[in-house]
Amino acid sequence: MTSRERVCRSMHFKNPDRIPVQYYYCPVGYYEHGDKLNDLYAGLKGDFAPIVRVKPPAPPASDFDAEGKYHAFKKDEWGVLWEYRIYGVTGIPKEYPLADPDRIASFTTPPLPAIVPPPAQISGNSFYRLEGCGSLYERMIALRPEADVLCDIISDEPYIHKLADSIIGYDAALVERAIASGADGIAFGDDYGTERAMLMSPALWRSFFKPLLSALFKPAVEAGLDIHFHSCGYIWDILSDFAEIGITSIWPQLPIYDMGCLAARCRELRLAVAIHTDRARTMTYGSPSDVRELVLRECETFKLHDGGGWFYIEADNGFPFANLAALVNTIKEIR
Repeated sequence: MTSRERVCRSMHFKNPDRIPVQYYYCPVGYYEHGDKLNDLYAGLKGDFAPIVRVKPPAPPASDFDAEGKYHAFKKDEWGVLWEYRIYGVTGIPKEYPLADPDRIASFTTPPLPAIVPPPAQISGNSFYRLEGCGSLYERMIALRPEADVLCDIISDEPYIHKLADSIIGYDAALVERAIASGADGIAFGDDYGTERAMLMSPALWRSFFKPLLSALFKPAVEAGLDIHFHSCGYIWDILSDFAEIGITSIWPQLPIYDMGCLAARCRELRLAVAIHTDRARTMTYGSPSDVRELVLRECETFKLHDGGGWFYIEADNGFPFANLAALVNTIKEIR
């Protein structure tokens, strides 16, 4: 079974020959651990792309303050000035280009990013190809302060609809590109919750976001592509809505849920799950044995050998290398 076949079967709850693996090459992992991380990953090949040896990064001296702490500012193509305090980790907006709502009327999205041809191994259908197609809420709250965005939505301000439509238009072009390129699936991401509840009521999400996302995903669904959705925070109340608009799989913030309840609900809805082992506590502060125990429990609870999920591996800041080794080696042992 090829990697592509393996992921496709897992996405649709059909027994794969083994559990798929997906890597994200987070820069901070290589910054902290160097080539040891390359060597570790080389022992467990992924199914979404061939293993790549990443050159450990060396941020410039100008990105450090007088006390030697990382502190950088960078403006993106959308005009957002970001402040970064941890190398390789997403920053926070420092300057919002649309803080003044009067600027939304003349706002235009940037050009689409240049097309980067996939490696030959992926083009040959050996690997499952997932193409990123943006975000909506996350982009809105980068361009305009989050509290203002939420108040605008509640107040049903015409300009917030224009902003959302502009972003959706940009994302729709990415979806069209993914379909034309022969991708197996598209990836999308918006964080809708805290660790306790949604940031907005489910009713508000359904009235504002659901129709936009449904229209965005419709061409991909009709073309037979999988829809993979990342969302941190509590989204239990809208999981059934995700399934209704064609979402195939989710990458949730696992520790905030009862694992058994989430696994059962996702299997009921036929939502496959990317298993991202608890990074806030277990991977950062636990022991290698804690990591191993959790990986085994995740595999059993989500019934990964029967399909319906895969392991997602990312080396975030502060992970002891021993815990990363326990993660990768346990997955390699049981997959």
